[in-house]
Amino acid sequence: MVEVFKTNVQEVAESKIIIGRLLEHFPHNRINFDLSDCDRILRVEGDSICPETIMQLLSSGGYHCEILL
Repeated sequence: MVEVFKTNVQEVAESKIIIGRLLEHFPHNRINFDLSDCDRILRVEGDSICPETIMQLLSSGGYHCEILL
């Protein structure tokens, strides 16, 4: 399963912190950002993905995050 999100994350340092937080909740998933994309893509790949939790975690850090359709 793969979920792709549009975010407003700007910096590589921020993305690394966010990936670390997400891996605490989803340790067996592959998570990465494509900050060069205009939508600042967050890609989460794995067997157990909860989009609501991912969006909530980013939101609690002050970031915008929505599922990219």
